[in-house]
Amino acid sequence: MTARLWKALGLRDVRLEINSLGSREARNAYREVLVEYFKAHYELLDNEARGRLDSNPLRILDTKNPDMADLVANAPSLLDYLDEESRNHLEQKKAGLDALGIEYTVNPRLVRGLDYYSRSVFEWITGSLGAQGTICAGGRYDGLLEQLGGRAGYAAGFAIGLERLLSLLEEEGGLPEEPVPHAYIVTAGEQAIMAGLQLAERMRDELPGLRLVLNGGGGSFKAQMKRADRSGARWVLIIGEDEAASAQVTLKHLRDPEIAQQTLKQDELINRFRPETGI
Repeated sequence: MTARLWKALGLRDVRLEINSLGSREARNAYREVLVEYFKAHYELLDNEARGRLDSNPLRILDTKNPDMADLVANAPSLLDYLDEESRNHLEQKKAGLDALGIEYTVNPRLVRGLDYYSRSVFEWITGSLGAQGTICAGGRYDGLLEQLGGRAGYAAGFAIGLERLLSLLEEEGGLPEEPVPHAYIVTAGEQAIMAGLQLAERMRDELPGLRLVLNGGGGSFKAQMKRADRSGARWVLIIGEDEAASAQVTLKHLRDPEIAQQTLKQDELINRFRPETGI
């Protein structure tokens, strides 16, 4: 899903790192080995790492302190402590990525900071934003539902750093242009506002390719018409109290004054818009 998003946004400088945290049992066994290793090199740990040694030692592997880089690089690898089922699961994930042509690197130092993660974890990283290089991260957390009082089940998810993503888009040539809407709905009066809401939902249901904007934030009829014009829409759909009472809409072309405006029933309006979206 995230790979498809980067492709749609035209991002180039992003790379995928993956890892497996294994089962809870495998992770607990690895935790003991890791704590023993770091305690043997306690004098090399910074204050943050010393604070994590008893609470969450796996997070030490994720340190950004360059003075600890060699220490972390020589730490025991979690991959060496995976149980067979988790190891097979990781190989299946790799095979799936290979089949989809999604490039990745297995990073055995990649961990997530929350204890409920299990098996697959991943991060999308860019080299264009310095130390703030992770734009998206997530993974699998099968145990979370049970911890929250539900039945055991599968779960996965991710979070995107929107500010970082926007910064990356700007670095790579700017944000994509917002698509110009086909139509803009202007309403005047309380009943018209409700009618506009209903019409917008119906049109979006019946015309999936339609780019439709419904005026929000109120404003006078004149102000709404100015917004409609600034939006770049070709058509404005006007609903006043009379139109709302008769389930009709006034259709006006914003770009060609030679096209006379019409008042149509909703069914007629929807049929009129089918050629607009290629349906």
